[in-house]
Parts: sequence; C-alpha cells; structure tokens
Amino acid sequence: MNFASDNTAGAHPAIVAALAAASDGRAMPYGNDPWTERVAARLAALFEREVAVFPVATGTAANALALAALTPPWGAVLCHEAAHIQVDECGAPELLTGGAKLVPLAGDHGKIAAGALDAALARGVFGVVHSVQPSVLSLTQATESGTVYTPDEVRALAGRARAKGLAVHMDGARFANAVAALGVAPAAITWRAGVDVLSLGATKDGAFAAEAIVFFDRARADGFAYRRKRAGHLFSKMRFLSAQLDAWLADDLWLANARHANAMARRLAEGLGRLPGVHLQHPVEANAVFAALPGAVIARLAAAGFRFYRWPDDTADAVRLVTAWDTRADDVDALVAAAREGIDQSS
Repeated sequence: MNFASDNTAGAHPAIVAALAAASDGRAMPYGNDPWTERVAARLAALFEREVAVFPVATGTAANALALAALTPPWGAVLCHEAAHIQVDECGAPELLTGGAKLVPLAGDHGKIAAGALDAALARGVFGVVHSVQPSVLSLTQATESGTVYTPDEVRALAGRARAKGLAVHMDGARFANAVAALGVAPAAITWRAGVDVLSLGATKDGAFAAEAIVFFDRARADGFAYRRKRAGHLFSKMRFLSAQLDAWLADDLWLANARHANAMARRLAEGLGRLPGVHLQHPVEANAVFAALPGAVIARLAAAGFRFYRWPDDTADAVRLVTAWDTRADDVDALVAAAREGIDQSS
C-alpha cells in the first residue's frame, strides 16, 4: 500500500524477462549492440521522424545532459518554480552545463504561466554582458503537480521561447502518463509543438533504471556522445539499459503501464473527492493525487500502513499520493475506506 512514489514500484515482468534474455551471450559494448539500434528505430517510428537517441540510467542525468547540450555556461534555463530540475536535482543541471542559471517561473498547477514566460523574455537582458542569457525553456510533462500540458499549450509556450532564440527541452520523466492522459500522438506534444530535446523516462513506468535523451534535430546532437562519456554516463554494457527500453516500447507496454497508473489515480481522486473535508489541490490528469486532509486522518492512514509523503513538507495537512503500473485497485479502495473511517471518527 505504498503511494509515496511511482519509484517504489518494481519492474514489469516483460522488462525483467528482457533483461535476463539480454544477459545470455555476448554483445559489443558502449551501445554498439542490437538492443540499442532497435530502441533508436522504435523511437523514430514512435515520433514519426529520425531522431538521435542516447540511453542513460537516471532522469537527473537525462535532464542535466540534455540542458548542457542546449545552453552555454552563461545561459539561463527558464523553468517552473516546482520543476524537478529546480527543486530535486541537487545542482546537477548547473554542474553539467558548466554554470548555467535556472530561472524559476510561476504558474498554477505546475504549468508555466504564459504571462510569467512573457515577462521573463521581455526583460532587457539579451545581449547585455552583465546578465545570463536566456537560452532554454524547460517544460515538465506530466508536471510535478500531476497535470499535463495540451499540445496547444506546449506550442504556445515553445513558440514564445523560440521567437526569442531559445531552445526547448521537455522533462518527460512521466511522458508516458501525459501521452496516455491526452490520447495524442507523441509527436503532437514534442517536436511538432516546438520541442527540441526530450528526456524520456521509463524508470517510473515499469523499468529498473532506464531513460533516453531524444534529439528531434539530430544536428543538435553533434558532439553529445562525448558529453555523455565525459559525464560518466556511457555505459560499457549499454545493452542492459537498451534492453529495458526495447521491452518497454514493444507492443505499447509503455502506454499500457501509464494508462493503468492514470486510471488508478482517477479512481483514488474520485473516492477521496466524495469525502467531506477533503480538497483536491490540483486537477488529476496523470498519476498523482494531491489532497488536503485533516491531520488526524493523515495520521490514521500512516498508522494503517499506507506510505505517502506529506506535501509540500512533513508538517503539511496535505499529501501526495502517486500511483504506478502495478497499483492495485484494492489498495486504492482500502485507502479511501480508511480515510472515510478517519473522517467519521474525527467528526
């Protein structure tokens, strides 16, 4: 009954089997293997264009390396104030970019507000030697609040950024959940909407540890292989990263996993939303539920064995509940029932 994060889930059996199969026999190292070639081909088909693909093991590496390819050390990365790169990556983007500055922007429900972006782009810093130069817009899809940018929203924000000469990066740690929620082609919310580079995450969606940096303009990937190697993320036995991605992409497993996680989040939100004294803080569009609950109810849930984070900190009377590919409907219903009992007893 662990709703703390989709990182608490195990690996999908198909990915476990694929990894075991990849261990049988010999294969050339450093990505010169059939699995890595197949992942590139699968992603080209998925995104409906030729792409440059670089597997890595963590989302932090994917984000930081992607941003490093898009900004000079004197650049600025515009992102939401709650973005993972701003809050949860321990300075990795600043380190791997050589010192680029992250500039946080406001916006409701985890989305950058168009007005906030316009204000940042209107500041008279372009060409001023004393100021970092706005270089990248980074969008999180799905957001840290469990919401998703529509294709029109991505296009509008990316268009503003590109008009000022900025590149556009997308943190897609939960990209699968966003695609499943929107029911659109992956291309519609990436390169067709103006995104240059995607950090594509599989770890939260059923893999052991596998992400991919996807360049939609392969010219932007010139020299990136050296950057990945220099940062220590060129795996010698790359086939074990790629085998995970290969199985994840095969037969739309990535979408099936995400659809299940999203459905469990909707079930949870609908159940909690019917209870008196419960307030859902954000629209539930992907696989996360943010709910304000009476403190006594939160304590009761914890005592009953449910795992979750108080949000945004340990003292808040609000929680973040995250569902995953393996979340059981019975556990969702049990949490709602326990919350109902807690409310009844405290009223």
